[in-house]
Amino acid sequence: MSRMPERSVLLSEDPPLDLRLSDAELAETRERIVSFISDVVEDAGADGAVLGLSGGIDSTLTAHLAVEALGTDGLHGLTMPSAVNDPDVMSDAERVAADLGIEYDVIEIQPIAEAVFEALPGPAETRMAKGNVFVRTRAVCNYFVANAENRVVLGTGNRAEAMTGYYTKYGDQAVDCNPIGNLYKQQVRQLAAHVGVPRDLVMQEPTAGMWEGQTDAEELGLDYDTVDAILAVHVDGGLSRDATARELDVPGEAIDRVADLHERSAHKRSMPPAPER
Repeated sequence: MSRMPERSVLLSEDPPLDLRLSDAELAETRERIVSFISDVVEDAGADGAVLGLSGGIDSTLTAHLAVEALGTDGLHGLTMPSAVNDPDVMSDAERVAADLGIEYDVIEIQPIAEAVFEALPGPAETRMAKGNVFVRTRAVCNYFVANAENRVVLGTGNRAEAMTGYYTKYGDQAVDCNPIGNLYKQQVRQLAAHVGVPRDLVMQEPTAGMWEGQTDAEELGLDYDTVDAILAVHVDGGLSRDATARELDVPGEAIDRVADLHERSAHKRSMPPAPER
């Protein structure tokens, strides 16, 4: 009999599409990612990896897999709270580090970001511009530690984020690799449960922590189950807009939203362009 105790906790009540992996696929995916992390570190001639711990499911899963690949001494965690972050979520980040037994540091990034705001009084202080400063500050800290300790920086981006551009350019995707970058959000939750991440972290509301009360679903305009489904069927699968709407029973406007996010974020998925010679 197939053993899938995690399945009931990993989807909303009625998702448009079930993208969960079989037991065999879960085991193979886990092994592949662990080997990938080990190979990246070895190929770089590095002594380990650095990982920003947010308390969210993506960084938590990446941390678990990195410890499998590198051991507890091979991973250095950084929790980098600002004034806009939920203290409970940042406590979860420290809890993950403590549970895994890895070295970690807490770096308060609010003063760093405030110094940037004060140094550049000219630009309009929009919420998005300021939020991106926090994200890019974390990238600077990650690479400072990585350079000082001869480590690589592990990213925490998943496929849904990559395909919709839901990340800060030169911020949370300023990394050396993305171990879970090919997994849809549904599959991230499923694999996290599979490797033993506590249920409350698996089902936590995703947030980038860019401003107080911010959530991924609010920013994307859709929940991740719907985003995953549209990406898998329409963007990755190539099914037409109308056929996708019928297949998933979702409004055409939702498909247009995801397709637009994908198209407008193409520049984030490629090297900066230069004129042809």
